[in-house]
Amino acid sequence: MPNLVWNTAVNYDESAGVGRRALLHHRRDRHGRAQRGPLLVPTVPGWKSIRDSFDDLSAKCLADLAQTFPPAQEVELCVEDVPPSDAAPWERNGVRLARCFDRDRRSGLKPRIVLYRLPITRRCSHQEALEELVRTLLVDALATLYAVSPEDVEGW
Repeated sequence: MPNLVWNTAVNYDESAGVGRRALLHHRRDRHGRAQRGPLLVPTVPGWKSIRDSFDDLSAKCLADLAQTFPPAQEVELCVEDVPPSDAAPWERNGVRLARCFDRDRRSGLKPRIVLYRLPITRRCSHQEALEELVRTLLVDALATLYAVSPEDVEGW
């Protein structure tokens, strides 16, 4: 017998002689062959997508840098999949891995760093290299935004 969900809070029509509960929906398909539960539990690392893992890694790297370089706390971090195809004329040499945008006082925008996930992940063969590249890109972008040397950002 298929696993069914019955609505127990149904008003019965006594005058019409209807005494059955109303059927809401099936949990599985007709022959009981559908997935019975999630394949992975949320505590397993495979639960996160590659995009979510990259977002967490980049946010962690920026938070670590903000401890040694306090102006990094006001920077907004954005992650996009690929860089725009209509790059500025001075950006024509190679694929962009990151961009930084200075604050715009008229519109009230904070300084912003944009990381491009796919070009970054394609350049790294393992997780440690990815962490190192993301940290290096963030240090370079922060140094550019605040006109300091990268060594000052890392706290050397």
